[in-house]
Amino acid sequence: MSRASERTRRRPIGAEGTSESEWRTWPTLAELPTVELSGVRSVVVIAPHPDDEVLGFGGGLALLAGFGAQLRIVAVTEGEASHPNSTTLTRGEMARRREGERANALHHLGVDAEVVQLCLPDGAVATAEVEVATRLRALCVEFDLCVAPWRADLHPDHDAVGRAAHLACAAAATPLARYPVWMWHWARPGQPEVPWHEAHQIVLPEYVRRRKCAALGCFTSQIAPLSEYPEDAATLSPEMLAHFSRDTETVFW
Repeated sequence: MSRASERTRRRPIGAEGTSESEWRTWPTLAELPTVELSGVRSVVVIAPHPDDEVLGFGGGLALLAGFGAQLRIVAVTEGEASHPNSTTLTRGEMARRREGERANALHHLGVDAEVVQLCLPDGAVATAEVEVATRLRALCVEFDLCVAPWRADLHPDHDAVGRAAHLACAAAATPLARYPVWMWHWARPGQPEVPWHEAHQIVLPEYVRRRKCAALGCFTSQIAPLSEYPEDAATLSPEMLAHFSRDTETVFW
């Protein structure tokens, strides 16, 4: 089946998604093998937009910070195009706001990380995929682990960053773990397009889960409307956010 025809079987991001209750009642999710992060000394976490690293791996970041690991976050875009038709905030204003939201979120997680800004255009990372891979390779060398978005997440920037990270880590000989974000929305439990055989879970103690939930609340530009106008609607619904309040995080390893 071609890539295009395969994707028509999946629900688009704008459609109604899979409920969190459906995921939580799927037995396989609780039975995934566990990943232990305590021995990892240095990690690069790659975020297509400010918030992706917290949605997909915020609990892991908090755990690693507690273990004293060296942490580097690579911010591929500034997330300036989250509301492309908004007249409430300019793109520059949105970028600055989201940068502040990320800083507040990392503070809630107890994470003191180096943040490297690549400043690629939000929504157009695929046009610079080779450049991204080259820059990521240099940023991942000699790190124990790279954590990046899953390259089949069905968001164009997530997929492009995931592909670039795959190439970069192969060249740098850095192990790669991949986190899903939008997959929880469009996929169904057991859906064959998802590599469940590679899925592992990171168990989050309750204090870490609470920190992550507090961190997610920092992204007000994404979880609350900018104004009463339709073009300023929240990009992350409560139903979507519910997927990230679990006491585990899932990565493909």
